[in-house]
Amino acid sequence: MSGDEVRAEVSLTNLDQPLFEGAGATKRDLVDYLDAVHDRIIPQLQDRPLSVIRVLRGQAPFMQKNVPKYTPSWVRTVPLWAETSKREVSYALCNDRRTLLWFANQRAVEYHPTLVRVGQLDQPTHLVLDLDPPEGDTFRPAVLAAQLVRQALADAGLTGAVKTSGAKGVHVFVPVDPSATIEQVAAATRAIAARAERLDPALATTAYIREDRAGKVFLDSTRSGGATVVAAYSPRLRPGVPVSFPVAWDELDRIAPADFTVHTAVAALAGGADPWAEQLPGPQQLSTELVEEGRAIPVARVQAMHEGKRRARARRG
Repeated sequence: MSGDEVRAEVSLTNLDQPLFEGAGATKRDLVDYLDAVHDRIIPQLQDRPLSVIRVLRGQAPFMQKNVPKYTPSWVRTVPLWAETSKREVSYALCNDRRTLLWFANQRAVEYHPTLVRVGQLDQPTHLVLDLDPPEGDTFRPAVLAAQLVRQALADAGLTGAVKTSGAKGVHVFVPVDPSATIEQVAAATRAIAARAERLDPALATTAYIREDRAGKVFLDSTRSGGATVVAAYSPRLRPGVPVSFPVAWDELDRIAPADFTVHTAVAALAGGADPWAEQLPGPQQLSTELVEEGRAIPVARVQAMHEGKRRARARRG
């Protein structure tokens, strides 16, 4: 039995196949989980150009931005110019259960929406910091770094919500007022990261070049503008299929990312709760002081690119 069925007019196929090696889950587990949380994850995806990570049998996982030619006509899409590839990309908008189930049937495991919505591409909805502990380390350093970010936000008159990344790190989200531009949010993000680093430079770093991090938690301030961040409730392509899950600040040091998987996360949402919607504060104004402070901090990727070239020249010399 391959386990075929139809839900919301979507033909679901090969449901009993393993999802991927080491998943400990089938394609049915993925479909059932996403269907169970559709009313929570869709608000995180709605009207946001979507990239997904798919895993097809016998192939390496890949990120899909441009929808395939066989995409049904009822899947809403939006064409956007991609500067890196110098072409127009047709992104999907996952605005309903039917579209989400179609993606699940395509073996789309991870869901990475942009921080902007269609029609408001110059207005980020959130300031985001991605806290990434060093390779092979435990979750604990990321938790401690998240508390540094929380303090830096409080010092700037801001509050945020926190979720596991679904991997080994933490994401801090701060809803921002629609008046904030991409450039202003990016600058404020750099300023918050720098302030958090100064609170405990032995624990956290803003160094973009991996070899410069010296075993510290990386405070990634580059998730701005057209960048994507894995959505709350999205599964991740990792052993056990963990999901990115909202956590209360005072519970962050009591959990582990592996506590929330496609097998266990629905039970943690007992009673129909949507902790991400409940924990996110309202949109907040970014102070002029914070934005100006961030403007004086070089953009990490650009700085790293120039530093990489300088080091390459030094090695050749």
